[in-house]
Amino acid sequence: MIGMTGGSGSGKTTLTTSILKGIGEDKASFLQQDSYYKDQSHFPLKIRPTLNFDHLDALDIDLLVEHLKKFTYGYAINKPIYDFETHARKFETEVIYPKEVNIIEGILVLADKRLRGLMDIKIFVDTDADIRFIRRLKRDISERKRTVESVINQYINTVRPMHEAFVEPQKRFADITISGNGQIEDAVSIVLSKIEDMLELK
Repeated sequence: MIGMTGGSGSGKTTLTTSILKGIGEDKASFLQQDSYYKDQSHFPLKIRPTLNFDHLDALDIDLLVEHLKKFTYGYAINKPIYDFETHARKFETEVIYPKEVNIIEGILVLADKRLRGLMDIKIFVDTDADIRFIRRLKRDISERKRTVESVINQYINTVRPMHEAFVEPQKRFADITISGNGQIEDAVSIVLSKIEDMLELK
C-alpha cells in the first residue's frame, strides 16, 4: 500500500501515473482521495463551491479507512464517484479490486493516523507554491469548468491556509520526499526500486 501526497497541483497524479506504468497496470490499483469527498447535496447549489474542500473534515476518512482495510484483506470495494461540478456523490459506484501494489493519492492521505498505519510506503511530493497554483488553475478551468475568479478566491481563502495547516505538516511522515518542480524520471526510478525491494521481501 503506497500513500502519495503533496499540495494541490504538486504533480502527485503525474508521478502516480508514471509509477503505475512502470509497475504494470495489471499488477497495480489506484485510488484517489478526491473520490471520498463527503456529499454536499444538502447545501444549496450556489453555496457548495464556497465550502472548504481542503480541510480533513470535507473527506469521508472513515469510509476510506474501511476500504483500504478491505484491500489489505484482498476484498474488492465499491468506490464512490464524486461529481465536481455539483459537489455531490453520484448514485453509482465503481468496483475496484486490490492488486499486488495499491496506490492511494490525495492532498491529505498522510494526515490521519489510521491511514498512515495501513501504508507500506509514504511519499510526499514537494512543489513550489507558484507552480502548484498555476497547475491547479489550468486543471480547474479545463476539467472542472471553474472560472478564473472562483479558482483564485478558493486558493486565497481555503487552499493556501489549509496547505499550511494540514498538507505541509505531512512531510514529516513521509518515507520519501520528491521534488515536483521539474522532471520526474529520477523520482519514478527511486519509487519503483523501493517497491521492487519490498515485493521481494514478501
